[in-house]
Amino acid sequence: MLETRKEKELQKRMRQLGVYEKDIREMFVRASGPGGQNVNKTATCVVLRHVPTGIQVKCQEERSQRFNRHKARRLILEKIEQKRKLEQLRLVGEKERERRRRRKRPTALQEKILAAKRYRSAQKMARHKIDLRNLQVYT
Repeated sequence: MLETRKEKELQKRMRQLGVYEKDIREMFVRASGPGGQNVNKTATCVVLRHVPTGIQVKCQEERSQRFNRHKARRLILEKIEQKRKLEQLRLVGEKERERRRRRKRPTALQEKILAAKRYRSAQKMARHKIDLRNLQVYT
Protein backbone atom coordinates (compact mmCIF):
# COMPACT_ATOMS: atom_id res chain seq x y z
CA MET A 1 0.00 0.00 0.00
CA LEU A 2 1.39 3.38 -0.98
CA GLU A 3 1.76 5.92 1.79
CA THR A 4 0.24 9.28 1.11
CA ARG A 5 1.68 12.60 2.19
CA LYS A 6 -0.91 12.87 4.96
CA GLU A 7 0.01 9.45 6.33
CA LYS A 8 3.70 10.37 6.35
CA GLU A 9 2.92 13.60 8.20
CA LEU A 10 0.85 11.65 10.71
CA GLN A 11 3.70 9.20 11.32
CA LYS A 12 6.14 12.09 11.74
CA ARG A 13 3.85 13.71 14.30
CA MET A 14 3.52 10.40 16.14
CA ARG A 15 7.32 10.15 16.35
CA GLN A 16 7.57 13.74 17.63
CA LEU A 17 5.07 13.01 20.42
CA GLY A 18 6.63 9.64 21.22
CA VAL A 19 3.46 7.71 20.42
CA TYR A 20 4.04 4.25 19.00
CA GLU A 21 1.68 1.94 17.12
CA LYS A 22 2.38 -0.81 19.68
CA ASP A 23 0.82 1.44 22.39
CA ILE A 24 -2.43 1.88 20.44
CA ARG A 25 -5.23 -0.68 20.60
CA GLU A 26 -7.45 -0.53 17.54
CA MET A 27 -11.00 -1.90 17.35
CA PHE A 28 -13.52 -1.77 14.55
CA VAL A 29 -17.24 -1.61 15.25
CA ARG A 30 -20.31 -0.97 13.17
CA ALA A 31 -21.08 2.66 12.73
CA SER A 32 -24.49 4.18 13.24
CA GLY A 33 -26.29 7.03 11.57
CA PRO A 34 -26.14 8.14 7.94
CA GLY A 35 -24.13 6.19 5.39
CA GLY A 36 -26.64 3.72 4.09
CA GLN A 37 -26.02 0.06 3.60
CA ASN A 38 -22.24 0.49 3.79
CA VAL A 39 -22.18 1.50 7.46
CA ASN A 40 -24.87 -1.02 8.39
CA LYS A 41 -22.99 -4.00 6.94
CA THR A 42 -19.31 -3.19 7.49
CA ALA A 43 -17.37 -2.19 10.57
CA THR A 44 -16.30 1.28 9.47
CA CYS A 45 -16.25 2.90 12.91
CA VAL A 46 -12.75 2.96 14.44
CA VAL A 47 -12.10 3.00 18.19
CA LEU A 48 -8.53 3.75 19.27
CA ARG A 49 -7.19 3.51 22.80
CA HIS A 50 -3.75 4.77 23.82
CA VAL A 51 -2.80 2.36 26.58
CA PRO A 52 -0.17 4.46 28.48
CA THR A 53 -2.47 7.49 28.88
CA GLY A 54 -5.84 5.72 28.78
CA ILE A 55 -7.15 8.15 26.15
CA GLN A 56 -9.81 6.69 23.87
CA VAL A 57 -11.32 8.13 20.68
CA LYS A 58 -14.07 6.93 18.38
CA CYS A 59 -14.38 8.03 14.76
CA GLN A 60 -17.26 7.26 12.42
CA GLU A 61 -17.34 10.43 10.35
CA GLU A 62 -16.53 8.83 6.99
CA ARG A 63 -17.98 5.84 5.16
CA SER A 64 -14.50 4.41 4.62
CA GLN A 65 -12.65 2.55 7.35
CA ARG A 66 -9.31 3.82 6.01
CA PHE A 67 -10.32 7.47 6.36
CA ASN A 68 -11.78 6.85 9.81
CA ARG A 69 -8.52 5.20 10.92
CA HIS A 70 -6.56 8.24 9.78
CA LYS A 71 -8.96 10.70 11.44
CA ALA A 72 -9.00 8.68 14.68
CA ARG A 73 -5.20 8.74 14.84
CA ARG A 74 -5.19 12.50 14.30
CA LEU A 75 -7.79 12.90 17.07
CA ILE A 76 -5.87 10.77 19.53
CA LEU A 77 -2.64 12.68 18.84
CA GLU A 78 -4.44 15.97 19.44
CA LYS A 79 -5.80 14.71 22.76
CA ILE A 80 -2.39 13.40 23.87
CA GLU A 81 -0.76 16.70 22.92
CA GLN A 82 -3.46 18.67 24.76
CA LYS A 83 -3.04 16.51 27.87
CA ARG A 84 0.73 17.07 27.87
CA LYS A 85 0.33 20.83 27.42
CA LEU A 86 -2.12 20.99 30.33
CA GLU A 87 0.31 19.04 32.50
CA GLN A 88 3.14 21.43 31.59
CA LEU A 89 0.95 24.45 32.38
CA ARG A 90 0.02 22.91 35.72
CA LEU A 91 3.69 22.36 36.60
CA VAL A 92 4.62 25.92 35.60
CA GLY A 93 1.74 27.24 37.71
CA GLU A 94 2.86 25.22 40.73
CA LYS A 95 6.43 26.50 40.39
CA GLU A 96 5.18 30.09 40.11
CA ARG A 97 2.96 29.72 43.19
CA GLU A 98 5.89 28.24 45.14
CA ARG A 99 8.17 31.09 44.01
CA ARG A 100 5.62 33.70 45.13
CA ARG A 101 5.11 31.92 48.44
CA ARG A 102 8.85 31.86 49.22
CA ARG A 103 9.73 35.36 48.09
CA LYS A 104 11.06 37.84 50.63
CA ARG A 105 8.63 40.61 51.36
CA PRO A 106 9.69 44.23 51.87
CA THR A 107 10.11 45.32 55.51
CA ALA A 108 7.29 47.88 55.29
CA LEU A 109 4.90 45.21 54.00
CA GLN A 110 5.94 42.81 56.75
CA GLU A 111 5.24 45.47 59.38
CA LYS A 112 1.84 46.17 57.86
CA ILE A 113 0.95 42.44 57.86
CA LEU A 114 2.07 42.04 61.50
CA ALA A 115 0.07 45.12 62.55
CA ALA A 116 -3.03 43.65 60.88
CA LYS A 117 -2.44 40.36 62.69
CA ARG A 118 -2.12 42.09 66.07
CA TYR A 119 -5.32 44.07 65.42
CA ARG A 120 -7.20 40.89 64.46
CA SER A 121 -5.88 39.11 67.53
CA ALA A 122 -7.08 41.96 69.75
CA GLN A 123 -10.53 41.78 68.16
CA LYS A 124 -10.74 38.05 68.83
CA MET A 125 -9.58 38.44 72.42
CA ALA A 126 -12.32 41.01 73.01
CA ARG A 127 -14.92 38.35 72.20
CA HIS A 128 -13.86 36.03 75.03
CA LYS A 129 -16.22 35.59 77.96
CA ILE A 130 -15.27 37.25 81.21
CA ASP A 131 -14.75 34.90 84.15
CA LEU A 132 -16.60 36.59 87.04
CA ARG A 133 -15.12 34.26 89.67
CA ASN A 134 -11.58 35.48 89.15
CA LEU A 135 -12.54 39.10 88.67
CA GLN A 136 -10.58 41.39 90.96
CA VAL A 137 -11.72 44.85 91.86
CA TYR A 138 -9.11 47.50 92.47
CA THR A 139 -9.84 50.52 94.64
